[in-house]
Amino acid sequence: MVFIKEREMEIPVIDFGELDRENRSKTMSLLDHACDKWGFFMVDNHGIDKELMDKVKKMINSHYEEHLKEEFYQSEMVKALSEGRTSDADWESSFFISHKPASNICKIPNISEELSKTMDEYVSQLHKFAERLSKLMCENLGLDEEDMTKAFSGSKGPAFGTKVAKYPECPRPELMRGLREHTDAGGIILLLQDDQVPGLEFFKDGKWISIPPSKNNTIFVNTGDQVEILSNGRYKSVVHRVMTVKQGSRLSIATFYNPAGDAIISPAPKLLYPSGFRFQDYLKLYSTTKFGDKGPRLETMKKMENGHSA
Repeated sequence: MVFIKEREMEIPVIDFGELDRENRSKTMSLLDHACDKWGFFMVDNHGIDKELMDKVKKMINSHYEEHLKEEFYQSEMVKALSEGRTSDADWESSFFISHKPASNICKIPNISEELSKTMDEYVSQLHKFAERLSKLMCENLGLDEEDMTKAFSGSKGPAFGTKVAKYPECPRPELMRGLREHTDAGGIILLLQDDQVPGLEFFKDGKWISIPPSKNNTIFVNTGDQVEILSNGRYKSVVHRVMTVKQGSRLSIATFYNPAGDAIISPAPKLLYPSGFRFQDYLKLYSTTKFGDKGPRLETMKKMENGHSA
């Protein structure tokens, strides 16, 4: 596969402030288009305290400088690169915080009480946004607004966790990826990222699209594999990667609204076509419903498939 790199493309920006105004229908349509045709977009006026977001970024950067930076540059991966040897490792320094159903933040090495408290406050607001976004996606898909939450719940509710990552300056960016090409395994990904250093790229229409640093604390959103499955392929997960740079250390705080480990995932039944029926049965129904909308006809066929009488 030939990858073409494209620098200029306008990424969808959804203004959530419009959802409570007369432009709600237009904004919902823009959200559906972004989920359907892009798989990633930015959200402004999301309702999360932007001063709190600045505080989170500042404290995470300080935590990296004080506790992780020296360890990273003393790693075997860095040593190997200095000798011209590469590996399949990713050029990143990261750790994962679980928030729900149970928090592990107190077990993260060297996490200060102030950082723990600040993260908890940020995540509490972000979780409300994630739930709101999941309901809006369901509405656009024609589902009940709680369908995604229910599908993700398992026995203890959806999982919620954050990957905190720094992508340090790299002396040989042509030899290393910050994070190799992948799609995200989970549900909805909510990214608070660096406002200065670039590096994130998404693959769209045969080209790599550079995601600019987030100004004014917009949230960058992308959908994962489980949303693709739940939506029966309508909202697809998209391949992305992180490139390394010679100057600047990029911050990434990616929070995942995911299914619980024991959640049973399948396409939403409302989004499935009927299957396993005899064509003659379809024709029989069609003869009496030909000039009506096909939606009720297909729903009737699904009920017949499940053993109900037409």
